[in-house]
Amino acid sequence: MTQSANLVQRFLEDEGASVSFAQKLAQALKEVLGCEKENGIVVYLNGDLGAGKSFLSRALIQSYDSRLKVKSPTYTLVESYEVNLGLWPAQVHHFDLYRLCDPEELEFLAIRDLFQGRYIALVEWPEKGQPVLPAADIIIDLQYQEAGRNLNLRAYTVIGQEVVEHLE
Repeated sequence: MTQSANLVQRFLEDEGASVSFAQKLAQALKEVLGCEKENGIVVYLNGDLGAGKSFLSRALIQSYDSRLKVKSPTYTLVESYEVNLGLWPAQVHHFDLYRLCDPEELEFLAIRDLFQGRYIALVEWPEKGQPVLPAADIIIDLQYQEAGRNLNLRAYTVIGQEVVEHLE
């Protein structure tokens, strides 16, 4: 496990380790976004098919409310969930752009409206949404490593850096 000013590296040996990391990340996001009435963060998730992007996203969303039924947005492209982030509610938007044919399709989803107010945007396959998507505050890369996964989380903005600082 390594952590520097804007980089977090972890080996996630199994699903339990992935859930534990997702819970820590959810808490860090809550601490950073919890005091602001309007603030958002964009997290890109990169990795091959089956690398754990959706699993990590689901675990993060359920960290806020374990009763939430978190569906894969593979066919709908985006699923949104209202969560409690302190003083005000927030939206978590989980995007899976794997099946996106043209980034302009995102305009039909009124994507710009989803990046308003208090939100966390988790974006799988972000390269398929360029140049329509906003830039990432954090990028998470997941790679297979035997039975587990290597996770690299890098901050690219001030708010992303604040999240890294709140991770232990």
